Amino acid sequence: MKALLISAIVASSVMGASLLDEAKTAGLKPIPANAKAVEKLTSNPKNPTTVAKAELGKMLYFEPRLSKSGLISCNTCHNLALGGSDGMSAAIGHKWTANPHHLSSPTVYNAVFYSQQFWDGRSPHLEDQAQGPIQAGPEMAAPKEFVEGVVNSIPSYVNLFKKAYGKDVKINFAKVADTIAVYERTLVTPSRYDDFLNGKKNALSKAEQKGLKTFIDKGCATCHNNIALGGTMQAFGAVAPYKHMNVGDFKGDKNGMVRVPTLRNVTETAPYFHNGQIATLSEAIKEMGRIQLGVDINDKETAEIETFLKALEGKKPTVIYPMLPASTAKTPKVDVVNN
Repeated sequence: MKALLISAIVASSVMGASLLDEAKTAGLKPIPANAKAVEKLTSNPKNPTTVAKAELGKMLYFEPRLSKSGLISCNTCHNLALGGSDGMSAAIGHKWTANPHHLSSPTVYNAVFYSQQFWDGRSPHLEDQAQGPIQAGPEMAAPKEFVEGVVNSIPSYVNLFKKAYGKDVKINFAKVADTIAVYERTLVTPSRYDDFLNGKKNALSKAEQKGLKTFIDKGCATCHNNIALGGTMQAFGAVAPYKHMNVGDFKGDKNGMVRVPTLRNVTETAPYFHNGQIATLSEAIKEMGRIQLGVDINDKETAEIETFLKALEGKKPTVIYPMLPASTAKTPKVDVVNN
């Protein structure tokens, strides 16, 4: 009996080591276990992360007065309590306007690991991306001058910008977006999957390891790889058309490429696909197999992959809702009826 137990432990250890090699060969990479390494990996050298910037960025992330209506913040569509998304098939913005292309809000968690931002990859990094939704008519609908007027009219914000950037800082729209991006760069969610890739062989159960192997063997890691398990531009509908492609007019970038969504915390970000037409994870797995890989992923394989994907539920940063400073007589007024 003792010999059988030892044999089973050795076999399990060998399987873990072998699978770890397969994962690395497939291009899968973990979030580093070392906090300093994570900070180095996520910080923008042109906009370095500091505690003061991140705290101010957090306030601005939750600040509804940056929208024309005074009601919508970044957190409205990228809700940190809802997996960093909003659970809607199409994002809802200014005056209850649905995204005109029927695009859903992708999660903000781990977006720092994407090579490009937005579904069509039009932004190279979070600093650039943060400028878009604030100005977009169907989203926050706020002109640059409006945003600058709000922030500069509130002494507490002015003082916090000076603390974060120095007393000579010019508080313009780009600086506001840069600061929000610094906070977003801290929204990293390491999981047991990362522990496994970092060498802790028992971090994943046997069933989860089996699911990881099926994920690799079926070819899912072809697009869902690197640290983000996504985040690069890939052809969409590579071997067959997506069955809900007629919902919305989105066709990808000029080359038909679409930014691959991260699979981290994917159990928390339904509905799935760019237009939110897939309700369950199992259906999403099968549809991806059909249109991207040209394979029929059966029920058993689907369940195995889904078991693995559940292990990607990461540890979220503690988020305490910030107390925002009061408006002043100089703060731009909101006209919710005419705006």
